[in-house]
Amino acid sequence: MMRATKVAEAAYRMRHHVLDMGEAQGQGYVGQALGAADMLATVYADQLRYRADDPHWVGRDRFLLSTGHYAIGLYAALAEAGIIDSAELSSYGSDGSRLPMSGMASYPTGMEISGGSLGHGLTVAVGMALGLRHQGSVSRVINFLSDGELDEGSTWEAAMGASHHRLGNLTAMVDINALQADGPTVGVLRTEPVTDKWAACGWYAQRVDGNDVNALLAAFDSIADSDPDVPSVILCDTKIGRGVPLLETREKAHFMRIDADEWQICRDQLTVSQAVSA
Repeated sequence: MMRATKVAEAAYRMRHHVLDMGEAQGQGYVGQALGAADMLATVYADQLRYRADDPHWVGRDRFLLSTGHYAIGLYAALAEAGIIDSAELSSYGSDGSRLPMSGMASYPTGMEISGGSLGHGLTVAVGMALGLRHQGSVSRVINFLSDGELDEGSTWEAAMGASHHRLGNLTAMVDINALQADGPTVGVLRTEPVTDKWAACGWYAQRVDGNDVNALLAAFDSIADSDPDVPSVILCDTKIGRGVPLLETREKAHFMRIDADEWQICRDQLTVSQAVSA
């Protein structure tokens, strides 16, 4: 199977998992997870070295979800990867569940860090990448963060630190969906020209369509051919609710409440979108 086909099919199944989890609560960060599914599928179906039956394997690559509220998307990826049982997804957000709405490392297997207040993930990733290098490990660290996190000063301190320490084993993926809790990102704090800013911090920076699997794969291939002592960042433009037109056009999209009769519409639209893109 071609790499792109494998990733695209994984992303499609993950989007269905997201809708199933969202329906269990009637709400959630469904839009972000649908938008980021191609990014997460590329990581887990093509890039990350892991052992599903040994999630604490010392030689694994580390995937850090800084944006804790995207956990619904990561749970879908972990299920697709066989790291957690897909049957557990139905407990998402429920009392006593290992799958809370914001990702916590103390609960599900495969969750490397607790995500919460934005701006912490890249700082942890820098320390982890530096520690792995001191240990002589060839493992990589991939940190997923959002464009809203680029408002945080700690993110840029970490970016400068990664370059200073020449952490070529660190890759950041930034989901640029142009929306955060306080409204459109551009109206909260302007971060453009964002690619130039990362490059100025000493990173190998690329900007791609984050809903284009081929573009994501090419970006990772380019990193493999780049300077091994330079940290890399893939800036990914995505669309909230990707694959489900009903949600793509929803005005209140940061935290979605979806009516009971809309979930099957969402699934049907996702199926049609997949067929059109195949």
